[in-house]
Amino acid sequence: MSPPPSQLSSAGEATPADPVPAPAGRFEWLRRWAFAIVGFVLLAQMAFAMVTTAVEQTPTIDEPVYVGTAVVYLDQHSLRYNPEHPPLGKLIIASGLVFTDVHLDPAFAGDETQLGRRVLYESGSDPGRLMLLARLPMIVLTLLFGLVVFAFARDLAGPVGGLMALALYAFSPDVIAYGSLATLDVPMAGFLLTSAWLVWRARRRPVRYLPLAGLALGAAIATKMSALPAVPVMLLLGALSVWHFRRGSGHSPKRTAAELAATVIGIGLIAVAVLWAAYLAVDPHLRWQAPPGLPSLHGLRALADWLPVPAPYRDGMHLQFGFEDQVWSGFLFGRLYFGALWYYLPAAILVKTPLGTLALWLGGIVVLLAIPRLRPAAPYLLVPSAVLLAAAMTGSRDFGVRYTVFLPMFLAVAAAGLVLLHRRWAHLTAAALVVFTAVSSLLTFPYYLPYANEAFGGPAQTHLRLHDSNVDWGQDLGRLADRLHTTYPGEHVWLIYKGSGVPAHYGIEAADPIRVPPDQVHGLLAVSDSSVAKADAHLKALLDTSNPIDEVGHSITIYRRP
Repeated sequence: MSPPPSQLSSAGEATPADPVPAPAGRFEWLRRWAFAIVGFVLLAQMAFAMVTTAVEQTPTIDEPVYVGTAVVYLDQHSLRYNPEHPPLGKLIIASGLVFTDVHLDPAFAGDETQLGRRVLYESGSDPGRLMLLARLPMIVLTLLFGLVVFAFARDLAGPVGGLMALALYAFSPDVIAYGSLATLDVPMAGFLLTSAWLVWRARRRPVRYLPLAGLALGAAIATKMSALPAVPVMLLLGALSVWHFRRGSGHSPKRTAAELAATVIGIGLIAVAVLWAAYLAVDPHLRWQAPPGLPSLHGLRALADWLPVPAPYRDGMHLQFGFEDQVWSGFLFGRLYFGALWYYLPAAILVKTPLGTLALWLGGIVVLLAIPRLRPAAPYLLVPSAVLLAAAMTGSRDFGVRYTVFLPMFLAVAAAGLVLLHRRWAHLTAAALVVFTAVSSLLTFPYYLPYANEAFGGPAQTHLRLHDSNVDWGQDLGRLADRLHTTYPGEHVWLIYKGSGVPAHYGIEAADPIRVPPDQVHGLLAVSDSSVAKADAHLKALLDTSNPIDEVGHSITIYRRP
């Protein structure tokens, strides 16, 4: 039976005749508000954790380089520093530094490491305030990516699935740790996730969403070059979305092939345009002089010189390939080694991911492949993750799980599919695992960088398994200063610090124990745990005859040497 004319919209669809909401409408309104409040609470706790971390941590090893480069962007519109990374991430950092009056002497001619020290510690500005202002834009961006996680998961599994994915994201120790820093890993991963979500939405409205997906993809490659392996994947996923949209349209195979080719070319051109725009935003004249000693490229790598990208981007690729050709040291489960281990990142992920999250990731992957309703989303979530993980695993630098920070984003969305299982026990189990993840994350506050899950002893034991940005990235110099002043006032201090901070700025008057014979080293010996992991014979001799008495931030150990 058709509704009366008074209940038909202009489009012929049935509409309620009574403007007063029915009880079901009131319930739906309350339900939406409940979801909004829960989502707000999740993001609010994440924001609190990241801001607290940003305030308490001193500069990590990479941050001064990015901050110094951002100042040069603002002050001199020059691309000469840090060419191995594209400019967009540093432009985002610069958006916080516009509220400072820091400037760089145009005559400064040091390298990028000296640049960071000059800007932070020798410009007359407060380095703590500079770092906080540099980190705040990244914190805001990380929170916005949380909304993308929620929206993507809601598209797949409804609002409950969206909140579940957001909870995994908001309580991820790795996302909180790296999202609170002025570094490039989280923004690159977040832009890629945004591109994948928009390409997924293009299955229904390609004209609306594919250009936006191209913008997000361009933002990813304009932030960090490690996004490049995902580019062909995103282009093919765009073509897949168009094919799905056109399926059954009756178009000839030739026309369909032309549309798919146009999709790939269009997304690629938009992404490249964003990359160019990032460089031109720094220097509209694109003045560039290749750095000396630029590594040459051979074989397939030489194809990089044919890409339609700015010259500094191509030269940055030369530098990145040069880094890949070097032999770096690594540390895994107490073993110091040289070179790269293909299983390093999977092992590090097992250590540094909450156990509840690991279980939900695995369950999410299974249901994504098993449930017909979810199966079409599998390529959009699992293929980019797999390609990026494989690329990271074959790299030469075993420095940390920050190279895989895309996993807590993509796999949180995949885990949302568990809410579609029609089993009460599955829902209760998933809820319990989310709570387990939340408790594990909250217990590590505010020491998110050295997080390790309970199976590996927690944050206090991470330095026994891993090193570098997994646990000790130079972030605790300020905390060390506070500990020395309050607990060990007036004692003679020896220091081996692995980081970019300047100890004297924080009031640490310490000598270097490596520069003197071991029999002259007495008193307090503070050593970064990454230096302990990579100790040479001299340092080992000192440590073997010293007693550990304290630790700071789970990244610096204090010894007493009689």
